Amino acid sequence: MNDFSNSKKYNIGEFSRQFNLPTSTLRYYENEGLIKPQRYPNGRRYYTEEDVSWLKFLNHLKGTGLSIKELKQYILWREQGDSTIPQRLELLKAAKHNFLSEFSEIQHHLQILNDKINWYEAKQTGIISEEENFAEYLQVLGHHE
Repeated sequence: MNDFSNSKKYNIGEFSRQFNLPTSTLRYYENEGLIKPQRYPNGRRYYTEEDVSWLKFLNHLKGTGLSIKELKQYILWREQGDSTIPQRLELLKAAKHNFLSEFSEIQHHLQILNDKINWYEAKQTGIISEEENFAEYLQVLGHHE
């Protein structure tokens, strides 16, 4: 296990800059129980390398589409120990499924965008006749809008 007692300590401003997040967001995350900064005796919060790793992981989960509510549930299960691994696994698998569905849709949008760019370029250079419309072009490619 890593000993973070001698590691770098970040004040809230340094921590927020590291993640390009406003300090208000960090305070919101703290209020929601997503992060738990340490406190100096005078009450000022600070963050450690362990907090850096944790927030990176939370940002990855958030980036897959997990809601704050789901993140809070994940954290609660994590705090309860290994007996909750099946629930965490189910949550993560559901997140993966939803993310892959959204990713597939994004890939389709990108394909249509690329097809439109190619169509305009082909029109501009005369490779495609003036009469051929975009829908016909997509049919020739075997794509759909």
